[in-house]
Amino acid sequence: MREFLLKHADIEPVSFHMPGHKGSAVFRKYGYGEFLDRLADCDITEIPGADNLFQAEGIIKEVQKKYSELYGVERSYLQINGTSGGIIASILAAVKPGGKLIMARNCHKSVFNALTLGSIHPVYAAPEFIKEHGILGAISPEEIERCIKENPDADAIILPSPNYYGICSDIRAIADIAHKEEKVLIVDQAHGAHLKFFHTFGCGNSMPASAEDCGADIVINSIHKTLASLTQSAVLNLNSQRVNRYVLEDKLQVIQSTSPSYILMSFLDINADLLKDHGRQLIREWRDNIDYFYHVAAGIKGLKIMTADNMDITKINLDMGDLGIAGAELEKRLMEKGIFSELYTGDILMLMTGIGNTRDHMMKTLKALEEISQTAHVAEAEGADRRRRYQIPAAGKLHSVPSKKHFVPLGEAEGAICAGSIIPYPPGIPFVCPGEELTPDIIRYITALRHDGEKVIGVNDRGEVLVGK
Repeated sequence: MREFLLKHADIEPVSFHMPGHKGSAVFRKYGYGEFLDRLADCDITEIPGADNLFQAEGIIKEVQKKYSELYGVERSYLQINGTSGGIIASILAAVKPGGKLIMARNCHKSVFNALTLGSIHPVYAAPEFIKEHGILGAISPEEIERCIKENPDADAIILPSPNYYGICSDIRAIADIAHKEEKVLIVDQAHGAHLKFFHTFGCGNSMPASAEDCGADIVINSIHKTLASLTQSAVLNLNSQRVNRYVLEDKLQVIQSTSPSYILMSFLDINADLLKDHGRQLIREWRDNIDYFYHVAAGIKGLKIMTADNMDITKINLDMGDLGIAGAELEKRLMEKGIFSELYTGDILMLMTGIGNTRDHMMKTLKALEEISQTAHVAEAEGADRRRRYQIPAAGKLHSVPSKKHFVPLGEAEGAICAGSIIPYPPGIPFVCPGEELTPDIIRYITALRHDGEKVIGVNDRGEVLVGK
C-alpha cells in the first residue's frame, strides 16, 4: 500500500476527488510544513493535557468552539469516524428504538445502518428524478409534507443536501414543515461543509445556503471532502434544543472509536484556523477558479455541464455523451493525462473541486477536455449502447422489511423482497433499499454494473443478494 501511495503522489496528479485539501501544498503554503513532517511524533493518546473527545474540557473543547463560531451554531462536535458516525449517532438520539424515521430514498448507507442498530422503521421520501441525466435530484417540501401526513408518529426526518452531484433541497421550507409538526430535521451535509463559507466570505451568489442557516436541527459535515482536513474527519453541528445534547453526546461515544486519532482532530483544528485566518482569500480563489472553469468549458465543442436548480457549483458534472463518450470512458481518458475524478454515472463524470484546487488544475483539465473533444468520433456506438444500458430503472414496489432472510443468486431474485441494501460504491447510496421488490429491470441494471467491473455492495462474492418473504 505504501508503495502505491508514494508512486501515485510522485506523478503529481490533478485531484478532482475527495479529500478537498488536494495534497500538502495548501498546508505548507500557510505554515503547517513542520507539523506535516512530524505527524508520527504527534500521534498520541489521551495523555495529561490532551483532553478527551467524549468529555471535552480543554484543547478539544477549544477546537469545537472554533467550529460552533464558524458555523454559527449552539454546539459542534469533532468526528473521527467520518460523517457516517455522526449520522448514526444523530438518528439514534432523535428516534426512539423501534420508532419511525422519514428518510430520503437516496440517503447514504450509514442511515440504513442506523435503522438496523435502532430497530427503526423507514419511511421513504422520494427524490425528484432528473431523466435527462438518469440521476436523483432534490427532495421536495411537498414530499416531506406527504410523508409526515401519512406517518404522524415519525420522530425525525433526514436527507442529504447537497446530494453527491451537488443538488440541494429546499432546507428552509422543509425545516419549517418539520418544526410545525414537531419533528427533528437532520441534514447529511457531507458534501456541503463549504457552503456556509462561500456566503460568509461574499462568494455565495447563485450558491445554496447552508443547512445551518436554513434551520436544520442537526447538520453533519464531512470537512475532509471539500475543505482542509484528512479523510475520515468531520464535524457535527447541533443547531437547536429539539434534541437533548446529553443523549446525543452519549450516542456519539457509543458510535465513535475509543481511541480517537489526534492526527485527525489536529487537522480539524488546522482547517478551522485556515478558515478563520485565511478563509476570505481561500474561498475567493476557489470561487474564481470555478467561474473560470465554467466560462472556458462553455466553449469546448461537445461538452455539456449539468445544471439544476439550487445547485452547488463546486461539483462540476461533465457530459460528453453527445460525442459518444460515456462517463467511464471520459474518466479513463482524463486519467491517462494525470487527472483523477470522483465518480461517473452514465454519461456524467463528476469533478469534486475542493479548497486545495488551483488555477493550474483547472487549466490542465480544460486543455485535456479540449483535446478529447477534438479527437472524439461523434456518436460512437459503444457510448450510445452504454447510455441505453445505464438508464436507471424505477424503484420496485415497497413492502415491509422482511424478518426472515436468505441469500439467492441475483439472476433468480426477480419478485423477491430485498432484505438488505444494494449499493453501488461510489456514491454509497442504496440503489435498492430494504423492503423493495427486485424487478427484472433492476436486476438487469445491477448485472450490467457488475459486468463493467463496478463495485456493488450487497451482492456477495457468489453473486447472491439477501432477500426475504
